[in-house]
Amino acid sequence: MTNNTETKNTIKYVHNPGGPTLGYSTSSGVRILERDGLFFKDLSRDGKLDKYEDWRLSPEERAQDLASKMSVEQIAGLMLYSRHQSIPASSGDWFAGTYNGKPYEESGAKPWELTDEQKAFLAKDHLRHILVTKVESPEVAARWNNEVQAFAEGEGLGIPANNSSDPRHSSDASSEFNAGSGGKISMWPETLGLAATFDPSVVRRFGEIAAQEYRALGLTTALSPQIDIATDPRWFRFNGTFGEDSKLTTDMGRAYVDGFQTSEGDRELYDGWGYDSVNAMVKHWPGGGSGEGGRDAHFGCGKYAVYPGNNFEEHLKPFTEGAFKLEGKTGKASAVMPYYTISSNQDTKNGENVGNSYSEYLIEDLLRGEYGYDGVVCTDWMITADETNKYSFLSGKPWGVEGLTVAERHYKLLMAGVDQFGGNNDVEPVLEAYRMGVAEHGEAFMRSRFEKSAVRLLLNMFRLGLFENPYLEPERSAGIVGNPAFMQAGYETQLKSVVLLKNKGNVLPLAPKSKVYIPKRYTPAGTDWFGFPTPEKLEYPVNLDVVSRYFTVTYDPQEADFGLVFIAGPSSGITGYSTEDADNGGNGYVPLSLQYRPYTAEHAREKSLMFDAKDRSYKGKTVRTHNESDLDAVLDTKNKLQGKPVIVSMLLSNPAVVEEFEAEADAILANFGVQDQALMDILSGAAEPSGLLPMQMPANMRTVEEQLEDVAHDMECHVDSEGHTYDFAFGMNWSGVIRDERTAKYGKSPR
Repeated sequence: MTNNTETKNTIKYVHNPGGPTLGYSTSSGVRILERDGLFFKDLSRDGKLDKYEDWRLSPEERAQDLASKMSVEQIAGLMLYSRHQSIPASSGDWFAGTYNGKPYEESGAKPWELTDEQKAFLAKDHLRHILVTKVESPEVAARWNNEVQAFAEGEGLGIPANNSSDPRHSSDASSEFNAGSGGKISMWPETLGLAATFDPSVVRRFGEIAAQEYRALGLTTALSPQIDIATDPRWFRFNGTFGEDSKLTTDMGRAYVDGFQTSEGDRELYDGWGYDSVNAMVKHWPGGGSGEGGRDAHFGCGKYAVYPGNNFEEHLKPFTEGAFKLEGKTGKASAVMPYYTISSNQDTKNGENVGNSYSEYLIEDLLRGEYGYDGVVCTDWMITADETNKYSFLSGKPWGVEGLTVAERHYKLLMAGVDQFGGNNDVEPVLEAYRMGVAEHGEAFMRSRFEKSAVRLLLNMFRLGLFENPYLEPERSAGIVGNPAFMQAGYETQLKSVVLLKNKGNVLPLAPKSKVYIPKRYTPAGTDWFGFPTPEKLEYPVNLDVVSRYFTVTYDPQEADFGLVFIAGPSSGITGYSTEDADNGGNGYVPLSLQYRPYTAEHAREKSLMFDAKDRSYKGKTVRTHNESDLDAVLDTKNKLQGKPVIVSMLLSNPAVVEEFEAEADAILANFGVQDQALMDILSGAAEPSGLLPMQMPANMRTVEEQLEDVAHDMECHVDSEGHTYDFAFGMNWSGVIRDERTAKYGKSPR
């Protein structure tokens, strides 16, 4: 066997003729078995070739054999999905970790070493699904993966870790793109920007590239795509979706999952799965885009999804007709995440109004029964924990089951058909839920129920070859992640995602080296997504070094040939709830505004659709946006330029009311997260815009209030000074309004 083995650090590799290469850690206690001239890992360390160790068998046979061998404690650990882990662990915040009891900075640890907490949940709680957030570098991520896998391989039955990630391919706006150079990871527009291309083949290519980069980082599950149809324009997670249209979202979601999950040629192991595959966990069943008043269920004030248009069925289409009906051989997305929301009054069997994961009707009867989905169902994060802070997304979200204990919530989830608990590191509540089931149904029933989930979870590891070789070569990872070809593909897609909304008098493209005046952008002090304070800022909103390669930057508007103003869509916050209003005797509920100037909700509902001990109506209340100064910047620049062209570059996360400034702008470019250089390429004519709006742009806030949360395409759209309507699938190029095969397929007939 010596000639078949090569040593790299503490990882050894054994090459099978015509079969998989085996990777194992010399510290794990695992040895190699030889049978019929072939080699296998003795993961159970018992000297026998168990079925689950035999790579010649199907993933289904292997998963069933391993599930039958696992203890209840081990299966309970397999059902856990860790809280967020950064590499190396941060110090002093929500996701802090220690190394031998010390913060990273004081520990002397290498950035890829395991934290005390990680060792504990791997060994004591038998956890094998880890959510990874930020990583220091691809090489560090690869080394950390090897540490995790070696540790897990040495425990119990040698089950590897299934590491995962939320989307991580956003663009760094100010960074420079140079063909032929690489980066930390390829940069693409946000999901809404991918949708703006209206081209599923682009999204399929993104999935293929992202999957290779994920695998090189040791990531084997993607907590994406987000295929909710964003039918309420105020929802703060709009940017993570493919927009409001069910047909476009269905096609884009299918392409995304096919790209992530499919391996081909000698990279394929079984039925389209293989070494280039990443499990896709589609979210959020049965759709979370219809929160009452546009509020979001990360917070208790937004727990209800409502259906005033009786349009629940359309929200299922991206799942049932897209993610569950793939073009590729993997067939369907390997995992599904229900949303936090209570899908109000949709349980036609039990009449329960509980969070989606807790609903036996939505999971067991509808998802698994009517639609035949037999993959993994994983809850969204921390739904079994108690709500401890009404204003933090890191608090528990047990909507509809607040009166149950933590263990009772786990038990209810198990009985509803859920396999996995997101954001839970502690095995004890799962074991307590098991004991509850034994008391009610007997040992045989609960053992069978646990094994059913174990098989589903293990399948997603066996199909990717993790049991044979979960290890990475750090130098190779560094050469894959963010390589020039991947960076080029991402940049080209950024260009395709930019939407030209207005081009009065064909002011664009601009002449080379024209003189440009760019005002600084003011950002008031506030708080970030984690609740930490953010400072007041006054700074240039664009990398002036990048701009100066295309145009001549002047700080005197009198000298300028044109003005270029960078703004973001209006933001009045993400919760739709005000502690100040509540402290002053109100119900706490306030509007979410999509206009810049202060907004008073004169046309809101008299009474809310859902009551939770009180009416949630906010009619007559007023809110201000955090970035009203963006509007001032456009109007001020218009005044300073004295008739010379003013161009607005608008970063959108949601639809926006543009009537407050549109008539003052000669050109408007909308983007969904791109590099500054991509915008310069379009402004200069080096590239032609081709993006289309993946949502409607409302004429005013009255139409936003009067639209139905669960219905798409039901707003009055803005009509600009040139007579163009900013409706779904609208966009322009240098020749005018785009009318092509994309608009013919997805566009809406004029109303």
